[in-house]
Amino acid sequence: MITEVLENMEAYKQEFIEFMVDCNVLKFGEFTLKSGRKSPFFMNAGAYVTGSQLKRLGEYYAKAIHDKYGDDFDVLFGPAYKGITISVVTAIAYSELYGKEIRYCSDRKEEKDHGADKGSFLGSKLADGDRVVMIEDVTTSGKSMEETVPKVRGAADVEIVGLMVSLDRMEVGKGGEKCALEEVKDLYGFPTNAIVTMEEVVEHLYNREYKGKVVIDDAMKTAIDAYYQQYGAK
Repeated sequence: MITEVLENMEAYKQEFIEFMVDCNVLKFGEFTLKSGRKSPFFMNAGAYVTGSQLKRLGEYYAKAIHDKYGDDFDVLFGPAYKGITISVVTAIAYSELYGKEIRYCSDRKEEKDHGADKGSFLGSKLADGDRVVMIEDVTTSGKSMEETVPKVRGAADVEIVGLMVSLDRMEVGKGGEKCALEEVKDLYGFPTNAIVTMEEVVEHLYNREYKGKVVIDDAMKTAIDAYYQQYGAK
């Protein structure tokens, strides 16, 4: 799977892979995931911390969403907490890149019971007929979608156009066979996509010097292949 040659990878995808490395968002080494799996790579969207980084992050999401879903949608929904920032910067980028005003909406971990904006959501209210794109950093198990999809669909008669994450880890989800993005697609009935997949990351970085360093050398490639031998989606 990981060794397949990928041709004609879009320029923004190649840039995004390097951007994740530059921002220390995508790291390679030895990491213990929340699931307990020992992984040779780790992605932490919380490492995007500067104004320029967040601006670029929004632009990459906007380009990927426009590429996969077009612009026939009204709302970007980002689950708390990381999804809040991502949905905001992507809405800004969408306006700047494509001249379309997209509203943002996020859920609250705890419902607010006072003030003019009380309730379960931040940002725009969801209305009947809204077309919504869900937006996240990464989906490993699909757990966040279990919590947020019912909230979104329960708030109004909306159509969920699809889900966009930054990285598809391409490993089995809770079902043990398909990747988490495929499981979400099957469970909720809307398309799921990522800006890049780990296959594309490996193809772009393997044995290639970037800023004076080979990020994925033979040893790291062997570790990644072994990880996917055990946890890769079928």
